[in-house]
Amino acid sequence: MTSPDNILLHLSKDEEQQVRSIFAAMSERGFPQQRQTPHITITYSPLMGDAAIERAAELLPPVIPAQFRRAGTVVFGTKGKQTIAWLLETSDEVEDAAREVSAANPDGRGKQWIPHLTMGLRIPRSLVGEYIMALDEETSSHFKNMTATRASLWRPRTQELTVFAHSEA
Repeated sequence: MTSPDNILLHLSKDEEQQVRSIFAAMSERGFPQQRQTPHITITYSPLMGDAAIERAAELLPPVIPAQFRRAGTVVFGTKGKQTIAWLLETSDEVEDAAREVSAANPDGRGKQWIPHLTMGLRIPRSLVGEYIMALDEETSSHFKNMTATRASLWRPRTQELTVFAHSEA
């Protein structure tokens, strides 16, 4: 199965490196290696439609850089492999923009959006509790706030990245 097109927010370079360091530490502990680029997904589709792309190009640049705060850890999935993520909170402006972009994607979830940063993909259900405990141990208690400095469309099939906004603030 081909990965879907995604409208994403990317962290600052320093924060992305902090997350990658956590991925490496978790791998050293014997958990599945995480190879994904740290990101916050706004919406995804097998083939992203023009309406969602146009809304993203219009609504996301004014909210970048976007501030996020870790608010907890969540587990997504109902099968044998789970996704573990940091639940994030952000400003009303970022929430509103993301919900409007998501609503413009017919394959999306309407105006629903759960801002999160995936910290563990395809974690066996039997390891979820242990993974969360290890993740807490490997994450600095000071790493609570993050900044999304880029909004983009990523098309894995063609390896195309279209940047809507970029700021190193």
